Order: sequence, then structure tokens, then C-alpha cells
Amino acid sequence: MSTNATMSLDECRALAARVASTGERLRAQTARRIIGLDDVVEQVLITVLTRSHALLEGVPGLAKTLLLSTMSELLDLQFSRIQFTPDLMPSDITGSEYLVPDTETGERHFKFAKGPVFANFILADEINRAPPKTQAALMEAMEERQVTSLGVRRELEDPFIVLATQNPIEQEGTYPLPMAQLDRFLFKVHLDYPSYEDEERIARLTALGRQEPLEPVITRAEFVELADAILAVPVPEPLVRYAVELTQASRPDAANAPASVREYVEWGAGPRAAQALVHAARARALLAGRSVPDYDDVRALAPAVLRHRFVLGYAAEADAVTADRVTQDMLRKVPCPGRSEGDSRPSWIRRVFQAIWYGPERRRSA
Repeated sequence: MSTNATMSLDECRALAARVASTGERLRAQTARRIIGLDDVVEQVLITVLTRSHALLEGVPGLAKTLLLSTMSELLDLQFSRIQFTPDLMPSDITGSEYLVPDTETGERHFKFAKGPVFANFILADEINRAPPKTQAALMEAMEERQVTSLGVRRELEDPFIVLATQNPIEQEGTYPLPMAQLDRFLFKVHLDYPSYEDEERIARLTALGRQEPLEPVITRAEFVELADAILAVPVPEPLVRYAVELTQASRPDAANAPASVREYVEWGAGPRAAQALVHAARARALLAGRSVPDYDDVRALAPAVLRHRFVLGYAAEADAVTADRVTQDMLRKVPCPGRSEGDSRPSWIRRVFQAIWYGPERRRSA
């Protein structure tokens, strides 16, 4: 991931204001159907703005499917829902070839019928119910943005975003997702039960028996332009190094690994984790109206980025140690400039980043 400065300070500030404004409108429209879930909505917004993929995990009835379908409606993207079942075949996702007769010559030739994966916004509902061969059909699309059929590669339209759901409490008729596929998700988002107040509002809203109509916030062309611009926002080198140090701390043989990683983790996170931390931190800063991401953005998103990227051993299961607990140990172990342990204040390092990163430009403009 490049960190070369390709935008001026004024351009970054203008983009931050634009992204923040778009994010506020998306949140406001989403709140007409979704009660609570503020952190979940933010992580879904980051996933979408970075043209990445996310896995949402929660018990039934927590509005996972409704949230994702609502988001696609607000972004005016071509939406496709795939209901994963044990008998789902790869061709049910990617499409298949079929013979078409030529009325003039009588000869037959193959024609490709596109499957539901040929869309901008894919809802993979209960993704862990499909067998491995069906999961493999989705992996190429998620990583390469293409589908291969009979040796012919067909590119998927930009943007291509997969948001998947799974139910953690049922084991019958489910298949654990392979690590190679889990690693392709930017986030693994946990949904918890709503508070009493939120659940009361949900019950009151659904008792009306109607769904709030929504209008797209931005067009597809505007979305692509915005997503491209986000990629041009520079990321400070110290932030990149911090993301790499955090990722390496998840590996048991790393020098900076905390004791819980050495005891409970069998396999640590790969390089995609550091890329995800940097990419997501930049989008989070822009959504907040800030032109430069800082350490607080990385720390806030670290659990969602890391919880599905390393493998816990049997000792962790025996001691009821979760991936999030291990991640918190990593955040305490890896030094974070401008922050002492237990300090929850906003990091002053953002101002230092801006002074260093844009200093020469400011001096030229002066």
C-alpha cells in the first residue's frame, strides 16, 4: 500500500469534509430503519468506502440482513442476495455455460449466463452454510474481482463488495470458513443484543407494520469517484509502522508478542492485517472529518480487523480466552507514541503528523 503524498493539505481537508458529510447522511438514513448499532454501522461504512468485504456475526434477529440491504439501497448500487445453503453449487454463484443452437448453421456454441455474483453489492446470507467447493467459487471473486469459467476470465464491475452474515450459535449444517477466505474480509463485525431502550424502540417501530422509504444518498458514479479519492489520501509513515508492529505482535515467535499470544495463538495474522489496519484507519479518519489518520483510528479498529485473522489453540478454548482479549493484550504491549497505558484521551500525535507530513507544503504556501 503506497503512502506517497498525492494530495495537498487543502485537497485532503476538502475530501474529509465531503466524506464526513456523506457519512452523516448515510447514518441518518440508516437510522430510519436500524435502531442502535452505531459501531456496526460505522464499520460497514468503512468497509463500503474502501471497497472491501466484511463478515457480520450475530444471533438471528439483530437486523444484519436489513442493515446490509439498506446500505446498498442508499448507495444506489446493483444489489444481489445469495442465500447460502448446503446444496448451493458454485455455478449458482458465478453462473454457468449452456449450449445455444445457431439457427442458420445448426451448430451449437456455449453462452455464459451470469450468476448473482455479477453485481456491485453482494449479500452472502448465512455464508457458513455452503460447502467448501462453493466457498471456493466466491474466493476468486473477493480477491481478484473476476470469475473464471471454462478458462475464460470475466471481470466484475466496479465496485464489488461482499458483505456476509453468519450465525454463531448453530453448528448443524454449517461449514467453518477457511482461513484463506476469512483473511479476505476487512472486518469481522460482532453484533450483540440491543439495550432495553433500543429494543423497546425496535418493537414500537415494527408494530407500525411499514418500512420507511429511502432515497439514494449518492449515485454509483459519485461513489466510485469518492472511493478513488480516498485511496489518494496520504498515510503517515509512523502510522504504517505501528500497524505493522501490531500485526507482528500477533505471531507467537515475534519479539514483541505478549504472553497471551505465545500461550494461546497457534498462527498469527498475515500481511493483509497491516494493510487492513492502515486502509481502514484512513477511512475512519475521513468519516470523522479529519484529513490525517492517527493511532486512535488503528486502535479502535484493531479488534474488528484482527479477531478473524489468527488461529487460537486448544488452551485458549480451555481457558475461555477470546480473540478480542488477545488483541487487547497486543494493544497494551505494543508501544503507542503519545499514549500511556489506560490513557483514553485523543492522541496529540495527529497534530505532529500534520506538521511533519504537510510542513514543506505549508512553508511553500506561506
